[in-house]
Amino acid sequence: MNDVDLSGFRFSGAEHERIEDLNTLDPEDKEQLLMSGVDVAEQGRSGTYLQMDHSGVHCGSKSPDVEILDIKDALKKYDGLPDYYWKLIDPDKDEFTRAAADNLHGGYFIRTKKGAVIKDPVQSCLFLKAENVGQNVHNIVIVEEGSEAHIITGCSTAHASASGAHLGVSEFYVKKGGKLTFTMIHNWGSKVAVRPRSVGLVEEGGVFLNNYVLMKPVGSLQMYPQIYLNGKGAVARFNSVLVAPEGSRLDTGNRVIMNAPETRAEIISRTITTGGRITARGHIQANSVPARGHLECKGLILGKGVIHAIPELEGSLEGVELSHEAAVGRIAQEEIEYLMARGLDEDEATSTIVRGFLNVDIMGLPERLKTAIDEQIRELDASDAM
Repeated sequence: MNDVDLSGFRFSGAEHERIEDLNTLDPEDKEQLLMSGVDVAEQGRSGTYLQMDHSGVHCGSKSPDVEILDIKDALKKYDGLPDYYWKLIDPDKDEFTRAAADNLHGGYFIRTKKGAVIKDPVQSCLFLKAENVGQNVHNIVIVEEGSEAHIITGCSTAHASASGAHLGVSEFYVKKGGKLTFTMIHNWGSKVAVRPRSVGLVEEGGVFLNNYVLMKPVGSLQMYPQIYLNGKGAVARFNSVLVAPEGSRLDTGNRVIMNAPETRAEIISRTITTGGRITARGHIQANSVPARGHLECKGLILGKGVIHAIPELEGSLEGVELSHEAAVGRIAQEEIEYLMARGLDEDEATSTIVRGFLNVDIMGLPERLKTAIDEQIRELDASDAM
């Protein structure tokens, strides 16, 4: 899906002044941020980063154990971040990484202190405000040895009809015994092209948990995060829920490479199409023993649309334990009849099944967002699901 003409977007001239208080944002912008998991009041948050078009406009930590900087400031402070910047991703990987390398607009640098357990999530947002803007960002997350953190990243446009392109590079480093929960909420528009490129490295005893939610239309999305489990006992888990309305094209998935003994990997994907096209990929590769991995990809077709599931398991040594389960179809008639026999009408039964299928009970999301997600699930057109 490398069919985005970057020459059609503006990659300069969309700078903004710093915003000290996020409550001063326009009501519409605040609502869009909220639907991306970002609370402008910063209640129950350890810090916030906001990138608006080509400028980092808000950045600050509320915890002495978390350092949050604009990536440009971090590069200056740490002499170019030689151990972390472009170490996991080749800047010449494709035209999108080259664009981010050649014309960096911003991005976040988040680092936890060794041994610190960060109680409240850190929140960040990569926001397209102006029309027809291209945004290049590079994010770096470092979870130091023995520390734990949860990051909620929201990506959004100022309004649903906006057009734009988001090119995001992210590198994750989970040190020995560290734990990172990374939750991403995509709230793009139907004319936005999104091309994230993400790679992570987990050391001995480290844990990387990734939650991904996409419930709104997007023009086209291509993302395939890769995590390397390079330390003994390292763990990676991916949990994704996606909905593709008519006009949306999603090419998504996750890849885990287990390079050390006693590592574990799990990739769970739940997808629904109501008219869009979804390519759901998953790849677990085991290069050491013992190693255990499970890949599960399930999709529902509500009405029209296409879901193409591509599960891959790759083992190179005797003794690896890898499994997968993939299914694409419709809601079973007997499930609906079972719930109807217990007092629900047909629409209520269908909504209940879909809501259970798209489980988004993820820690740290604002209550308003969780309510909105439930509303979106109820509004899914399931009239043709049977």
